[in-house]
Amino acid sequence: MIIGLPLFVVVLFVLTTLFTLFLFYRVIKRSLQFNVSSKANLLLIVLSLWIIVQAILGLNFVFSSDTTVFPPKIAIMGVFPAILSIMLVFLTRGGRKFIDGLPILNLTYLHVGRIPVEIILYLLFINGTVPELMTFEGRNFDILAGISAPLVAYFGISKKKMAKGSLLAWNVICLCLLINIVANAFLSVPSPIQKFGFDQPNIAVLYFPFSLLPAFIVPVMFFSHLVSIRQLLMNKVRVFDAN
Repeated sequence: MIIGLPLFVVVLFVLTTLFTLFLFYRVIKRSLQFNVSSKANLLLIVLSLWIIVQAILGLNFVFSSDTTVFPPKIAIMGVFPAILSIMLVFLTRGGRKFIDGLPILNLTYLHVGRIPVEIILYLLFINGTVPELMTFEGRNFDILAGISAPLVAYFGISKKKMAKGSLLAWNVICLCLLINIVANAFLSVPSPIQKFGFDQPNIAVLYFPFSLLPAFIVPVMFFSHLVSIRQLLMNKVRVFDAN
């Protein structure tokens, strides 16, 4: 844990992580296809174990022990496995069948979780553990995705007020916002290729529980956009009530 960081910031992030896990579980559970919804409990167990593994690594200072290696340990042990898992899902026949059964309405509501994430990043900036450029006062506009998500989900999808092209554009734009903050965050982490935030580097993601941001929360949001974009492009949209 980060010494001197207010406990409420840690608690808020833990709750945000659990909230993201719950929303993702609901995405799978609410699928109209039984072969998809039936896997919800299994995936919940797998993701919970992944979170536990990341917690153990973070609490034992594995990610922060040596910042001179490249790629950073958080990337090797946290980000890359998540990216590889997403690639396998999209590249396998069974994986594509699974994601095509996910309801786009719930996938869209999932992005509400980006609102507390942005608030936490600002609190981390105030407490000197991330640079200003990672907040909405800097180069991070990702909070717009979180704020607009429930509006797009309710009016755009539930009430069918948005055309497929508009939904596609929203997902692409929000995906670009996510990639923007990920790139800036990565280049602000203490490492041989650090480019930003030298006066106040991004050290928060090297410690538990904030290491779960790049290792869990961001991959979930990234995955959700990719699934929605694929469904919209392939005309495989699954709309289902989010209640």
